[in-house]
Amino acid sequence: MPATDSPVDVLVIGAGVAGLACARDLLGSGLTVRVLEASDGVGGRMRSDRVDGFVVDRGFQVFNTSYPQVRRRLTLRDLWLRPFTPGVLVHTGRGRLRFTDPTRRPRTLPDLLPGRLAGPRDLVALGLLSGRDLLAPVDRIKRAADRTTRTELASAGFSDTFVERFFRPFLSGVFLEDELETSGRFFHLVWRSMLRGTLCLPAAGIGAVPQALAAALPSGTVHTGAAVERLTDDGILLAGGGTAAARAVVVATGPGPAAALLPGLEVPATRVVTTYYHVAPSSPLGEPTLLVDEQRRVLNTCVLSDVVPGYAPRGSALVATSVLGGDGEGREGAVRTALADLYATDTGGWELLTVRTVTDALPAMPPPQPLLRTSRVAPGRYVCGDHRATGSVQGALASGSRAAREVLQDLRR
Repeated sequence: MPATDSPVDVLVIGAGVAGLACARDLLGSGLTVRVLEASDGVGGRMRSDRVDGFVVDRGFQVFNTSYPQVRRRLTLRDLWLRPFTPGVLVHTGRGRLRFTDPTRRPRTLPDLLPGRLAGPRDLVALGLLSGRDLLAPVDRIKRAADRTTRTELASAGFSDTFVERFFRPFLSGVFLEDELETSGRFFHLVWRSMLRGTLCLPAAGIGAVPQALAAALPSGTVHTGAAVERLTDDGILLAGGGTAAARAVVVATGPGPAAALLPGLEVPATRVVTTYYHVAPSSPLGEPTLLVDEQRRVLNTCVLSDVVPGYAPRGSALVATSVLGGDGEGREGAVRTALADLYATDTGGWELLTVRTVTDALPAMPPPQPLLRTSRVAPGRYVCGDHRATGSVQGALASGSRAAREVLQDLRR
C-alpha cells in the first residue's frame, strides 16, 4: 500500500477474525477504518489452501455453531456446513470405543453402558457435569474459582481410568497439551459449547469463515500485502516505506508480531501443533468422526473427505492427523505407523500430501485464566486476538469486539 494523505480514524493491523470483527464494529459505529494484512489474504491461521486438488486447512480445525459471536456475525447457511458425528471414537487396547451424545443419537446409548467406555460412577459424573454445563447460566461458569482441568474432572467424580481413557486423549487435541493443565473454567465453556452446538466444517474449508467476515466489509477496507514495520506517533510505517495515519491503531495479529509492534506487551506462551495430510485410495473409516488414541501417539486423526467430500477429488480420501510440536526427522513415519494401528489398515501406500506446522496455534491457558483482557495498551494503541481471550474462534471474535468498544469509548471522550 503506498503512502497516503488520507488518514482514517482507525488502522487495524491484521485481517484474522479478531481484526475483521473489530473493523466491522468500528465501521458500524460510523468511524473510518483501514485493515492492513501482511499476507496475500484474510484469515490469519484460519485459512484454506488448494493442494493438487485437495482442500487443506492450515492445521486441523473445526467450527462450532454454538458460539454467540459466530451466530451474531455470520449467516451459517451460507457456509454450507457439514457436521462431524456428535462424538468421538477412542482407540484403546480393547479396540475402538465410541463416545457419543445419546441425547442426539439415542440409538448409541448402549455404547455408554457400563463395561464399555465408562463405568457406573463415570456415567453418573458425566450426566451431572453435562447437565450443569448445559443448563447453568454461563456467568456462573465464568465467575467460578479457576483450577486445572484435571482437578475439575477429579472433583466432578470421574475415575482416573476414564480420565486417562477418554478425557485426556480427547482434550489434548482441544487444548494442544496433554497434561490437562488448562484452565478448568475454559474446559467448562468448551464442554458447554459442544453440548449446545455442532462441530462442523464449511464446504469450502475453514477459510470460508474469515472470507465471509471480510465480505461484509465495504470494498477497499482490507489491504493485503501490507506488512507494517513499526508504529509511529501518528499511525504506522509500512515495510515498503509507505505510511498511513490514524487516530488509533489496533494490533490484531498473533502474539509474536503483536509483541514486536508493541514493545513491553505481555504475551502468553503458545502451543505448537503439526498436521500431516495423507492421501488414501479410499476412506479407512467411512464416517465423519474424530478418532483419538488412548496411547496419545497422535492428538487426533480424521478422514476429512468423510466430513466434506469436496476436500478430496473423487477416487481418493484425505486424512488429517495432528501431533503436538513441530515436524522432525522420522516423525511422519512414526505417525504413519500409528495410523496403521488406529485405522486397522495398511498405510504404506498412502501419499503424504503436505505438512502444516502452526507455531502459535493456541495460547497456553493455565489457571487462573482471564476470559477476556482489556485491549488498551497505551493512548491510541490497542491489541486484540485469541491470545487476549480464550483460544477459540469465540475468544478471538469477542476480543475484536471488545477492542472496538474501547476504541469508541476513547475516541468519543
